[in-house]
Amino acid sequence: MSTTTRSGSEWLTSWDPEDEDNWDKKLAWATLWITTFTLTMCFITWFLPSAIIPQLNAIGYEFTKSQLYWMASMPGLAAGLLRLLWMVVPPILGTRKMVTLTTLLLIFPLLGWGVRVIEPTAPYWELMVLSFLAGIGGGAFSGFMPSTSYFFPKRLQGVALGLQGGLGNFGVSIVQLLTPWLIGFSMLAFLGNSQTLVQAGKENREVWYQNAAFVWIPIIILGAILAWTMLKSVPIKANIRQQFDIFKNQDTWWMTLLYIMTFGTFSGLAAQFGLLMSNLYGAGNPDIVTGTGASARMLVEGYQLPVPAAFVFLGPLVGAGARVLFSPLTDRMGGAIWTLISGIGLVISISFTMTALVPDTSSSAALSAGFARFLWGMLAIFLFSGIGNASTFKQMPMIFERRQAGGVIGWTAAIAAFGPFIFGVGLAFVGVTVFYGIGVVWAIMCIGITWWRYARPGAAKPS
Repeated sequence: MSTTTRSGSEWLTSWDPEDEDNWDKKLAWATLWITTFTLTMCFITWFLPSAIIPQLNAIGYEFTKSQLYWMASMPGLAAGLLRLLWMVVPPILGTRKMVTLTTLLLIFPLLGWGVRVIEPTAPYWELMVLSFLAGIGGGAFSGFMPSTSYFFPKRLQGVALGLQGGLGNFGVSIVQLLTPWLIGFSMLAFLGNSQTLVQAGKENREVWYQNAAFVWIPIIILGAILAWTMLKSVPIKANIRQQFDIFKNQDTWWMTLLYIMTFGTFSGLAAQFGLLMSNLYGAGNPDIVTGTGASARMLVEGYQLPVPAAFVFLGPLVGAGARVLFSPLTDRMGGAIWTLISGIGLVISISFTMTALVPDTSSSAALSAGFARFLWGMLAIFLFSGIGNASTFKQMPMIFERRQAGGVIGWTAAIAAFGPFIFGVGLAFVGVTVFYGIGVVWAIMCIGITWWRYARPGAAKPS
């Protein structure tokens, strides 16, 4: 590994993870746990809008279905753009400064969302800006993951990056699971008034949506303090021009396509899951519910509307869990074979889910059966995308030399982070069924790339 001497107590010297004599195992794992904790806070911030946006109309706002899709897509657009910046930051700032400053930046979108849900008076453009700022949390991934890779030998990078990525991804489930619970308490009522949650077929409910944002701010401050006081930095020698030489390597582009299939799917569906469920099988479907607010009326007798908040956390939970659990298997068996399995699984699970994308509103039984197919299909998609997230991050350190591997991890993560934006735009413009069909075609293409380039006997880059 190419290093350069830098002054200051934060910079390590004689650091080579491949040499046991020049590798501090304890420091490496401590770095992993601290940065994973702060990365989880980043994902919580990134996906906070996805937990709030589906209920904005229920607490007094009046946005169209298309406006809500666009709003939910903004964190993905921001994350993709910001990851292009964060991918070149680790060798320049070092781990300690990068993690500390990034963590503190999360306070701004959280504060903004907490203030603007107290009263339904914010203009659409302002909520769009707040959604975009939440993407800071997504942008951090392309800095945190390459930075962590500097601390571990290649033989452990599948486990280390799988743990960091997977546990960080749990932030999506955490914010979507806890938000419905947090808003039910008046513990932060002194910071604002309550709201009235109005839902079809249910009694009105007093809630405090600002809790969903404000509660994370003290934890984020703690994370920044831990990062500043306990982290060190590896002095990697790589200026911006040197980092961009990854684009001369064809495997950078092949791995980008594969990571779009895996993490692009995971992040895109995680951001849109609640809206998608509501618009297909919930109050957002005009064939099931007519009217809004207090005038909402059920059209299908006997059908129980699903509460998106009760289900949406399951998808990211399954995907993040798969990333953690399958990472050791990628170290043992190689990443390419599991990327191949991921692609095949995605083709099957997306195709199965497509059978439930046009709800049968002829009866409550038909609707309930369709919803069950939709839910199980979505969970299968999250499972196989999570497996692919683990396997691709095992492949990249094996395909590229250490300095390039960090850049490729950052680049592929940056492009795949556009997932929520691409999914939001796709669902709004081409419709759900067509967009899922595109997903099947993309996965088939990635299966072919994986087999030919990485998995078959005699492949050019077995990984």
